[in-house]
Amino acid sequence: MIKKAIRVVNKLNEWRIQHISNKNFMIILAVIVGLIGGLAASALKALTHYIATVLQNDVSWDFRGYLFLVFPMVGILLSVLYVRKFIRAKKMEHGITPILYSISNRSSRIPVHNVYSQIVTSALTVGFGGSAGLEAPIVASGSAIGSNIGRFFGLNYREVTMLLACGAAAGIAGAFNSPVAGLVFAVEILLAEFSIPAFIPLLMAAATSSVVSRLLYEEPLFHLVTDTWHVESLFFYFVISILVGLFSIFFNRLNYRAANWFNNFKNPYRRAIVSGLILGILIFVFPALYGEGYLAIQQLLAGQNLSLMSNSIFKEYQHIGWLVVLYAAVTVFAKAYATVFTLHSGGNGGNFGPSLVMGGLLGFAFAHGVNLTGLVELNTANFIVVGMAGALSGIMHAPLTGIFLIAEITGGYALMVPLMIVSAISYFINKSALKYSIYTQSLAEKGELLSYENKDKTVLRMMKLRYVVEKNFTILHPDEKAIDRKLDILYTKRNIFPVVDDNRELLGIIYSEKLFEILVGESQGGKTMKELAQAPQDVIRIDANMYDVMRKMDREDIWTLPVVDTNNKYVGFVSKSAIFNKYRALLMRMGTYLE
Repeated sequence: MIKKAIRVVNKLNEWRIQHISNKNFMIILAVIVGLIGGLAASALKALTHYIATVLQNDVSWDFRGYLFLVFPMVGILLSVLYVRKFIRAKKMEHGITPILYSISNRSSRIPVHNVYSQIVTSALTVGFGGSAGLEAPIVASGSAIGSNIGRFFGLNYREVTMLLACGAAAGIAGAFNSPVAGLVFAVEILLAEFSIPAFIPLLMAAATSSVVSRLLYEEPLFHLVTDTWHVESLFFYFVISILVGLFSIFFNRLNYRAANWFNNFKNPYRRAIVSGLILGILIFVFPALYGEGYLAIQQLLAGQNLSLMSNSIFKEYQHIGWLVVLYAAVTVFAKAYATVFTLHSGGNGGNFGPSLVMGGLLGFAFAHGVNLTGLVELNTANFIVVGMAGALSGIMHAPLTGIFLIAEITGGYALMVPLMIVSAISYFINKSALKYSIYTQSLAEKGELLSYENKDKTVLRMMKLRYVVEKNFTILHPDEKAIDRKLDILYTKRNIFPVVDDNRELLGIIYSEKLFEILVGESQGGKTMKELAQAPQDVIRIDANMYDVMRKMDREDIWTLPVVDTNNKYVGFVSKSAIFNKYRALLMRMGTYLE
């Protein structure tokens, strides 16, 4: 059956190569990716909102509110259980970081289960109250759709990467009904270098997904009632941009520390239970943390300033203006902790939505607080909107995505100048303190980040040592003498011989010149290989970074080095010539990347 399917696909590919140009075929596939991506985004939103509606409205228990203490834990546990039992993986890769890793280290290949597993696990996590966004999972699902369609038709790395980006653009466009933001996101985050023709498939994918989303979900995500901004408020836009930029640094560092802390939990179920209970307590005190949190932002945009506290245990104080400001400010930080607890405990979601909510709440707290002084009257809705854009820009290092996404989902094109100012300043503040974004920090530390600022270094870091190790060396044993291996020594094409014992431990190396001298009877004929062996100048572990290997070779002027595994067992040798050959192949692949 599988062989028959392969033959059908091969015939289909032969036909399309003869009748459809590659450029036109990419556009056709982009439309298909956009269509499926739009349906996936709609399915995720529908499933998540259905779960949330059942839990919040259709359950008639008298103590339903207290059940919110355990709902998030249940959602995270179900997500962990699904991954381990059905996907059979120890950990679910979520967010944008695995996509970037796939582009730079896996030839843009994303496992096919991500098409549906991202939808199921994120719907369980967020629907049960997990404080995360749905956008990153749908981007992951869309990217998996694009990647696997490209692989299905046997496309090359450049084309598969393009379809992966089309899937990501379709995910954002479908989730927010914002095609321009989807396109900008794909270019700004995923495609480090691009050309004008690259826009065409991205445009088609994003537009198609947006049409599907609009047909199934006509209502916009947010309603913004504003028609202008005032130059007199420019100073306050600068102030909020600084506040949001500083907060974005705090959140990125918190996320990094949380990831390291959660790694200490070896039992995934224990990790889910502990973090789920803490998350439930946070949501009980701050109801706006439940799920995505977009409802709270929409109510604040509509001028319902008291709504933030109306469902909390502090509702009797909601008419005290300064307490509302304080509560909103504390909610911002509570949202930060709730998000990292959700994402690093085994739940699936993204930082996209929380970034918007945290920025919006910060903008509200600032503007409402200034208004309470009576010195000036700021348009609170405007500051909510620019706060959202600034947070997204700083946390993700994506100012263009922040600007166009917020302008599209709120209809706030009249605020384009404040959006540009706040997004740019927030980005530069975060960038000045943190070189890498929340998505790229971990990849950069491991040397797995695709960067065009230093292409040579990037290509070397992309290379894996195990793929360039040469193993066709003649192995000599410690008790042997040169005469015992005369033919092997004379007819080998290598000038280095590793001396390895029965446990495959490397005892040393012998150069061919010394063995030739012995064979012609000039010296040391009675010595064993162990006695003749000399210690190599250095030894490389199989998991070493290729960039570090090359630096070591250059520094010590070495052309060939022995390689051992993680248990110090002999594997082979790595040479500069093998590295250069692999380097050229990767450089050619990157050179045609998105031409």
